[in-house]
Amino acid sequence: MIDGVKVKKLKVVADERGHVMEMLRTDDELFRKFGQAYITTAYPGVVKAWHSHRVQTDNLVCVSGMVKVALFDGRKGSATHGEVNEFYLGDLAPQLVAVPPGVLHGFKTISETTATVINFATELYNPAAPDEQRLEAHSKDVPYDWARKDR
Repeated sequence: MIDGVKVKKLKVVADERGHVMEMLRTDDELFRKFGQAYITTAYPGVVKAWHSHRVQTDNLVCVSGMVKVALFDGRKGSATHGEVNEFYLGDLAPQLVAVPPGVLHGFKTISETTATVINFATELYNPAAPDEQRLEAHSKDVPYDWARKDR
């Protein structure tokens, strides 16, 4: 696991009325602070990648559909420099992935329906000075292939 990345399995409580799932609590071990929450969607097969933050930690949860989340540790001096992690989040895998500052990350919708991802970011977005660095989704600078892996 990339240094600083944390994963929280989420518990779905269902009954005849529907279900409830807590995602992030202030008493969670991985909770840092709250900046803002937002939703992003992606259509089937779409890749939204790569980006990282200097200060912000992203706490990602897929609440509908399924996504493959990939992380790359390009931080110089990190104990896990060069490591890649892959996680599956969504309807069939309810979990939260906390992505620390400096770790490149992105996701691909792998379900046949639009995926909806919620991010509980630790910082407010500042359009005048965004806390992000971006790379193209299929950048040669990241040793990761978004293609499906038929084993």
